[in-house]
Amino acid sequence: MKWDRAPKSGDQDEDLLGRIAAGDVSAMRMMVARQLPRIVAVATRMLGDAAEAEDVAQETFLRIWRNAGGWRQRNARFSTWVHRVAINLCYDRLRRRKDVLAEHPPDIEYEGPAPDADLMSEDDPSRRVERALQMIAPRQREAIILVYYQVLSNVEAAEVMDVSVDALESLLARGRRSLQGLLLKDEGDG
Repeated sequence: MKWDRAPKSGDQDEDLLGRIAAGDVSAMRMMVARQLPRIVAVATRMLGDAAEAEDVAQETFLRIWRNAGGWRQRNARFSTWVHRVAINLCYDRLRRRKDVLAEHPPDIEYEGPAPDADLMSEDDPSRRVERALQMIAPRQREAIILVYYQVLSNVEAAEVMDVSVDALESLLARGRRSLQGLLLKDEGDG
C-alpha cells in the first residue's frame, strides 16, 4: 500500500503522516506533540500505570514512523487508527501481566504503602474511580475511556473498537453499572 500524497480529507494528522512517510523528522515531532497527551492518557487509564503508558506511547509512535508510508485512509480517520494501535498495545501488556503472574507468583506480597501513597488519598473520588476503572472488564473500560476520557463520539469510539454503535452503547451501559456497583461497594466498605 502506498500513501496517497494528497489527502482529500484535509485532516492535519493525515497531512503530517504524508510528510512522515517521506522521512520528515519535524513532521514526526509535530505528530508526537499533537497525539502524545491523548495516547498517554488512554494508555494510563487502560493500564493503571504511567510508566507502562509512556512505553505504549513510545511504541505507538515507532509504529507510526515505521508504517506511515503504508497507512491508507479507509473508513476511519488516522486518529481512530492511532487509538486502536495504542489500545492493542495495552491489551498486549495486560495479557503479558496475566502470563507473568500465572508463571511466577510472588513468594511474598509487599503490604507497605505504595510509593505514591502521599500524592493522592485513597478517599479522593478521582482515585476511587481510577481504581474501580481498573477492576471492570477490559472492553467496558476501553469504551468508557474512549467516550468519557478521550471524548470521542459514540461513532468514533465504535470505529476504534471495531464494533457497532449499539454494541458500544451496550458496553458503556454495562461499564457504568459495573463502576457504580464497585463505587457503592467501596463507599460501604469505607
